[in-house]
Amino acid sequence: MIIFKTIRWKNFLSTGNVFTEVQLDRNPNTLIVGENGAGKSTILDALCFGLFGKPFRKITKQQLVNTINGKGTIVEVEFEIGNNRYRIMRGIKKYGSSPFEIYHNNKLLNQPGASRDYQSYLEESILKLNMKSFTQIVILGNASFTPFMQLPAAHRREIIEDLLDIKIFSAMNLLLKDKISENIDALRDVKYKVDIANEKLLVHEQYLNDLRQNKTAQIEANDELISEANDRITTKQTEVSDANKLIEEHENSISDETKVSSKLTKITELESQIETKVRKLKKEIRFYEENEHCPTCNQSLDVETIKDQLDSKRSSLTTTEEALGQLETEYNAVNARYTEISNIQQQIIDVQSTVTSLLSEISSEQNYISKIQADNQKLIEKNVDDNDTKGAIATLKKAMTKLNKMHEQLQTEKQLLDTAADILRDKGIKTKIIKQYVPVMNKLVNKYLAAMDFFVNFELNENFEEVIKSRHRDIFSYPSFSEGEKMRIDLALLFTWRSIAKMKNSVATNLLMLDEVFDASLDGNGCDEFLKLIHQMGAGTNVFVISHKGDVLADKFYSTLRFEKHKDFSRIAA
Repeated sequence: MIIFKTIRWKNFLSTGNVFTEVQLDRNPNTLIVGENGAGKSTILDALCFGLFGKPFRKITKQQLVNTINGKGTIVEVEFEIGNNRYRIMRGIKKYGSSPFEIYHNNKLLNQPGASRDYQSYLEESILKLNMKSFTQIVILGNASFTPFMQLPAAHRREIIEDLLDIKIFSAMNLLLKDKISENIDALRDVKYKVDIANEKLLVHEQYLNDLRQNKTAQIEANDELISEANDRITTKQTEVSDANKLIEEHENSISDETKVSSKLTKITELESQIETKVRKLKKEIRFYEENEHCPTCNQSLDVETIKDQLDSKRSSLTTTEEALGQLETEYNAVNARYTEISNIQQQIIDVQSTVTSLLSEISSEQNYISKIQADNQKLIEKNVDDNDTKGAIATLKKAMTKLNKMHEQLQTEKQLLDTAADILRDKGIKTKIIKQYVPVMNKLVNKYLAAMDFFVNFELNENFEEVIKSRHRDIFSYPSFSEGEKMRIDLALLFTWRSIAKMKNSVATNLLMLDEVFDASLDGNGCDEFLKLIHQMGAGTNVFVISHKGDVLADKFYSTLRFEKHKDFSRIAA
């Protein structure tokens, strides 16, 4: 988990030649306020520039330099990952290369020749996320933020792979491509040597067609080779039979795959419905606890009526919450079986690969036998009496055996590499992992949507295409919603990605920055529900909210940072 500690900057945008520093891990939630142009959103640009060399907003790097001072632009970001502390220092020079340094436990890391390689090391080996993923997990703003639902499918997949920490498979695939290329080159080289040896062998065998000595010994030797090859074939055939039986056993053991998958989906949907009912009951209980008048006719409610209603609603709430607990237990059991089925399916793939390899080896042995039998027939028909030629043939056959063995090994390696390549493709193991998490993602998204009083059934498939259904089962797409509803979906996805990251401990972080969320598309009720979500995020999360509504929101936050303009420079007000 990345724990962001501090960020400071100077001569950056409207900030002068004195560092502005913000402690990022001090308070659970902080409100950032100020007049237009006071520099409230500068922290977003500074954070993105410090980590990724690019501002959050769509402006050029040179536009980041303070126009009054015109130089000395510096941004520093400090964070911890486990027991390791890092400090990133990045600046802008008008001419020449701009400073960019990474410190690990106060020691400067060696820089490669190109700054892009240094940046790649920062993103791939330290942060383990790029700016695209960063702006989906850490920052939600209006300036240049592209919501997840508006990203192309490839970019959506990239973010999910970051979250699930499965990009390693892509890196493995790149390494695998090099191995496959080496294997192809080696096969080509061995085939060339085999062809040369075959040509030489054909010349000697043609010569031996006229010779008549030592025929019996060679035939016996060949018969022994044939016998050994047949023994090997028998052993491999037994192995194939055993493997096929094992595959059949595995397939029989997962005959309930479709049923389990369907049940998991139904449980998830039912769980969402029950959670909605719980929230409704709680809201109704709260109404009877807090109100003595009918909201429609404004007449006073009988005390006995209120009591009866409260008893009824509380009883229903208890029953519903018990049902929800039972459903959660059933979900865990079904999900465990689903995971077990996935593991068995992978075992089937592994055994099938073994069978393929064995069948190839059997075919090679059969071809080997056919060749030796053909040689024996020639010896029966011809006499062999030239020792030099016989020796040459023996040498060539030995070489051919070695080359054929090498070729078989390379072919086996090729099959294994091809199998591995299939597994590491986007449709392979990565998709299987993603499929396992899609139900969890959907459950979390719907949970957060419901928490913001937006009751729809939101689903993403493994291709990250959305299907959104209303209570009446009407189907919608993301663009069909209002800006306020889109904002709720964007926020629900943001919280979902953070929850997934925390589960996987992949790109989890303490920091969450929200720019003008309360000033944009959320209505009053949406703002209230969203504030509840912020306050429920728990220890280890530090939320910064940038807003123009300082007077309205100040008492709802743990601390407030007020930015102001002083002598044409932005600063934090004392």
